Amino acid sequence: MDGIATPFDQQKAINTIRTLSIDSIQQANSGHPGAPMGAAPMTYVLWTQFLKHAPTQPEWMDRDRFVLSAGHASMLLYSMLHLTGYDLPLDELKRFRQMGSKTPGHPEFGMTAGVEATTGPLGQGFANAVGMAMAERRLAAQFNKADQEIIDHWTYTLCSDGDLQEGITAEAASLAGHLKLGKLVALYDDNDIQLDGPTSMAWSEDVLARFDAYGWHTQRVDGEDVEAIKAAIEAARADDRPSIISVKTIIGSGAPNKAGTHKVHGAPLGPEEVAATKVALGFDPEASFAIDPEVLSHFREAAESGEELVDAWQKRLTAYADAYPEAGAELRRRIEGTLAEGWDADLPAYSVEDDGIATRNASKNAIAGLKDRVPELIGGSADLSGSNLTDMADEGVFSAEESGRNIRFGVREHAMGGIANGIAYHGGLIPFVATFMPFSDYMRGSVRLAALSGLQVAYVWTHDSVGVGEDGPTHQPVEHYAALRAMPNLTFIRPGDPNEASAAWALAVEHSHGPTAMAFTRQKLPVLPGTAALARDGVRAGAYVLAEAAKIDGTVTGPELLLLATGSELHLAMAAREILTTEGVPTRVVSMPSWERFEAQPATYRDEVLPPSVGARVSIEAGVSLGWDRWVRGGAIMAIDRYGMSAPAGQIFEQFGFTVDNVAEVARGVLAGDVHGVISPDADHPGTTLDAAEAR
Repeated sequence: MDGIATPFDQQKAINTIRTLSIDSIQQANSGHPGAPMGAAPMTYVLWTQFLKHAPTQPEWMDRDRFVLSAGHASMLLYSMLHLTGYDLPLDELKRFRQMGSKTPGHPEFGMTAGVEATTGPLGQGFANAVGMAMAERRLAAQFNKADQEIIDHWTYTLCSDGDLQEGITAEAASLAGHLKLGKLVALYDDNDIQLDGPTSMAWSEDVLARFDAYGWHTQRVDGEDVEAIKAAIEAARADDRPSIISVKTIIGSGAPNKAGTHKVHGAPLGPEEVAATKVALGFDPEASFAIDPEVLSHFREAAESGEELVDAWQKRLTAYADAYPEAGAELRRRIEGTLAEGWDADLPAYSVEDDGIATRNASKNAIAGLKDRVPELIGGSADLSGSNLTDMADEGVFSAEESGRNIRFGVREHAMGGIANGIAYHGGLIPFVATFMPFSDYMRGSVRLAALSGLQVAYVWTHDSVGVGEDGPTHQPVEHYAALRAMPNLTFIRPGDPNEASAAWALAVEHSHGPTAMAFTRQKLPVLPGTAALARDGVRAGAYVLAEAAKIDGTVTGPELLLLATGSELHLAMAAREILTTEGVPTRVVSMPSWERFEAQPATYRDEVLPPSVGARVSIEAGVSLGWDRWVRGGAIMAIDRYGMSAPAGQIFEQFGFTVDNVAEVARGVLAGDVHGVISPDADHPGTTLDAAEAR
């Protein structure tokens, strides 16, 4: 057993956690005191008698992970971080929920030392913990040797009634049980209260019976009985299944007039109740943020013992690297988070002589080209690996029996996203996940948190656009491009041909400070002239000149017309350019696979690609028009501001006006000044060629 073991007045230490939490919340006049007060005993036991951590070196690879899934109880975590010696001074607790503090209302990864995950949206932290446990198992399987276990740690999560009501938790728990993640322990703050009142208003299930059915080890203990809690954690660690311990607590425990009620869930106790609580707990009611020196010394033993743990592990790592030089060097590289030399050497490139290929197939080829040179890549699909084409050949399946690189998530998109985040939080691996693009909606909450937390997660979303065809509007994304582009710090890429698809994967691997979403087609696309040489840098820049304007004789000249396109519509722009050029219109084609990357470029580069002096512009994308006005300005936006239909893809594109001839016709209207604004078929007038009267 690791951690602090000094005999001590444990109740005083537990009550210090409570008083620190209520003082911070009262000073902020904002927060959730109930959960920190009720969950203080279980947190104390876990942190002082089980949790293997190093407060002075919080990023140590072999530490145990603690995820506060009940993120509204953030002051519980901040109190523990301060008391055990993390870089979180008492002044930061006094600035809880204030501008610029390290103690935001809900824990944020990367802001506060010791915070392992951004939590608050309920259920997310639980799924993250599942991902962390999977990451530990994968790394242990890859690096541990018969005589040396260099990766060996646990994942703990503290979750609430609300967490367990969320669907993402059910998805994640089901998969965790199936995989028998025996080094995952969930402490369930079972207090029968949620924000609106008793949980009985909305909930009557037997939670432990549900987890029994998932294949978890289950227990129930009294939340004030530290010895029972200790014994339960020991029993959980002794079982080879994931474990959940229902810790029966009283929300707001210690508050004489509010404990056990929903009034203490999400509002400060108030000055009178804070004072009464301190009296009940044996503290001075006039003293705020008071920590007995003996209590602090007791908690701070974690810092010293943590340094000893890290020092011992570093010596083991040195011995490991001496015995296994190649594995040791690889593990150090993973810890540093750098890519291996030549990591992109096997990414495929395509020639215009090659047959057309769906970009989902180009994605498959890119994964094959990366798997050996980027061994940290791990991922899978939500029961669509045969359609998303995400399997890595000869790399095994992640299951209860083996720890391969191909993960079968089942039809659990939201948990898949949260688990991928957990893998990314853990470190040492680069996760990717896949589904059909419309079903990205099911995982949007997890995608948002990946973006907010700056996590390197790659999303493979295939069956892009109405080009899916016969599956119909339920499977045809139209609004998704705009919705995803609206998410800060998410890089969304819509490749226009196989070379751009390879370049998208390259960017996903090298971009380590945020998630990358890639939209791939089911239908075949031609390999376009110029992409073999230009796509890698062009995709990295977000937009680039794919075909320069030219006169009829082929002489390059300044453009009179700009055709802007993404994805499967890029080849339409290239073909329309040929027609317009023969008509004497110098036309530039700009591929715009990633708006976010383009917006991040210097203004000089953006103006080179989209000269401000050229007002004749047409955008071509088979999705909603929202957002294109920033690039098109006074030109025309060819879009689909409606849902699709069930029919062969070619017929749908023709019906909606996405043909070479119609692109050229719209461009002529823009040049003549007759056509501008959004050009989109509606339910009554799907039409093919749209004239000025239909443009809006």
